[in-house]
Amino acid sequence: MKWLSTYSVSFLLFVAMLSTVVHAEEGFILLASTIGPIDAGIVTKLEDAFEKDTGIRVRHVGSGTGAALKISEKGNFDLVMVHARSLEEKFVAAGYGTERIPLMYNDFVIVGPPSDPAGVRGMKSALAALQKIAEKAAPFVSRGDKSGTNIAELAFWAKTGVKPTGAWYTVYEKGNEGNVATLRFTDRSGAYTFIDRATYLSIKKEIKLQILVEGDEALLNRISLIPVSRKKFPAVNSKDTDTFVSWLTAPAKGQKIVTEFGVERFGTPLFFPDSKEWHVENAK
Repeated sequence: MKWLSTYSVSFLLFVAMLSTVVHAEEGFILLASTIGPIDAGIVTKLEDAFEKDTGIRVRHVGSGTGAALKISEKGNFDLVMVHARSLEEKFVAAGYGTERIPLMYNDFVIVGPPSDPAGVRGMKSALAALQKIAEKAAPFVSRGDKSGTNIAELAFWAKTGVKPTGAWYTVYEKGNEGNVATLRFTDRSGAYTFIDRATYLSIKKEIKLQILVEGDEALLNRISLIPVSRKKFPAVNSKDTDTFVSWLTAPAKGQKIVTEFGVERFGTPLFFPDSKEWHVENAK
């Protein structure tokens, strides 16, 4: 098994044990990753391709962005992959990480039951759609775990001026198990939720929920890499981590995989390349 969730004591023991082994071994990188890209399958795809090219192994532990950054503050990981800019900037400013490095992006969408009781289908503004859901008191599920997805959702609610409370707004008690678990619960509940498109597409055929609101530029979901600071944590494998980051951001390597991922299965990519190197190459 290449990843675990963060909701048990055994997970913390696993991290402590594995990180000790990893930091004692060159050619092995431990990545703390937000769950969405893991659920979509792209993290494993990138790790396996990188190992084939370089012989360097990467293994990941999955958790929400907030938890991924928190556990990385102990120096137990070499690299984090996350998607909440405000938390990322705090992590770097505190000296735990070296810098934010753009990797890829997809977008968030608002999904709901086919009957669409709030009448938001086709709306172009995510803020207006959320306001309408609140006005109708239509059932809405929040992941509620301080993950990147949850932080983005709460930021939208804050901009609407609506404080989401009441019987219509459910904070999923197992939200820290990830977006797939949250989507399945939302589907069983006949509710709306705020989720990333890649996760939705990965289980679309297994649920009844439909994408009702999409295309708002504000819904872009940017995913970053942050190398953990060797200055703060001398045991961090910064040499191999730097090699991995360079490979991930190279147009002909990691960024090419990002461009192609999902096309064969869904007819459309699940993520889009966003590295500086990619943009420079494609601006020529």
